[in-house]
Amino acid sequence: MKKEKSMEEQLNEEKAQEQAVSAEKPEKKSHKRWYIVHTYSGHENKVKVNLEKRIEYMNMSEKIFRVEVPQKTITQLKGGKKQEKEEKIFPGYVLVEMIMDEDSWYVVRHTAGVTKFVGSAKKPIPARDSEIKKIINRSTSTTQKIELDVKAGDKVRIVSGPFADFIGDIVEVYPDKSKLRANVSIFGRETPVELEYKQINKI
Repeated sequence: MKKEKSMEEQLNEEKAQEQAVSAEKPEKKSHKRWYIVHTYSGHENKVKVNLEKRIEYMNMSEKIFRVEVPQKTITQLKGGKKQEKEEKIFPGYVLVEMIMDEDSWYVVRHTAGVTKFVGSAKKPIPARDSEIKKIINRSTSTTQKIELDVKAGDKVRIVSGPFADFIGDIVEVYPDKSKLRANVSIFGRETPVELEYKQINKI
């Protein structure tokens, strides 16, 4: 007659089976997250290209999904003409969406131009989803910062506003606000006025 298994033996067998299944499929416990990678300054786009090539060559597309270099559009006014260029939001950093394990860590960490993951030396720390959303939204925003190649001492012509057609001498420039302060001669007196970049043309 076949001896019935005790409750303890059955539980031990079930536990062993569960452990065997979980050992076979560890990736199900992992989730893709965004990680921030530090790079040599000026190498952000090279790192993106190099890493995307390595992902393809080493068949890591199931563990490393996206590589992003957050940028925003800057409008420059030079000689009265508008020129657009891309400016990095976080120079020296690249965003990587990936499932972190030894293999994916190795592929990213040993990409040319990468210096380290943001986090401790042994354990990269994933970025918060809310932080990544803000960064991605900033890079896709249609808001444009205007840069103007002017400095204190330059002469400008005012093209709009209450002082349109006046000539001003720049006293101070505020690049962060896209504004400047200039002295304008009104009725023979030098009067300081604050102007936006879009209100003036360099002479």
